[in-house]
Amino acid sequence: MKFKSIIIGATGATGQKVLNQLIKNDNCSSITYIGRNKLTDSQIHNKINQIIIKSLLNLSSTKNLWKGHDVFFNCIGTTKKKAGSADKFYEIEYGISNEAARFASEGNIPHACLVSASGADHDRLAIKWIHPLFYSKTMGDKEQTILSNFQFKYTSIFKPGMLIRRMKVNDKLDKILQFTGLGLDVNDLAKAMVNNAEKVYYKKTSVQNLTVHGNNDIRLLLKT
Repeated sequence: MKFKSIIIGATGATGQKVLNQLIKNDNCSSITYIGRNKLTDSQIHNKINQIIIKSLLNLSSTKNLWKGHDVFFNCIGTTKKKAGSADKFYEIEYGISNEAARFASEGNIPHACLVSASGADHDRLAIKWIHPLFYSKTMGDKEQTILSNFQFKYTSIFKPGMLIRRMKVNDKLDKILQFTGLGLDVNDLAKAMVNNAEKVYYKKTSVQNLTVHGNNDIRLLLKT
């Protein structure tokens, strides 16, 4: 038996790498991608069922497509600058995550795997004009979409620190993070996430609610 996966956020820095890992993983038989943007020609694979919709905030048209999957990957990620405002940032990070978690839960997907961030805390005081506090609160709320808002048999939350995103050639920040050892390569984050999904599916782990804090712990997970 091989596992079937469904993913949102597959065009972002981490999502692209998770998608690549799922394609390369011989134990993954199919991938359903739901998003607003079409995958690039280099990402297309016969494993992938590509579903393009106008807005991820309304997934009603995809309701029946969530059934029959074994793991749901939430790789949604943005910045306040890209979103345009604090409210839009929250709408994307939390709103889309909550909508997707609802359909994944209603589709009886047993395992939800989500990318969060180091320092995320849903109990943090949210002050929109102090973005670090608002960011921490938002990411904490995002985690709650699979921890308490909706039910899953297994949950996996990855909370990396600074990431080497590899979205641009010769990116200066990537080079600094790589040189100093402070950054986690998105390839390693993706490998850890997919490896964890595989272990859950084949019952090679007894941990039902996994939270991995920080880059070092994520790297350690690659060795187990």
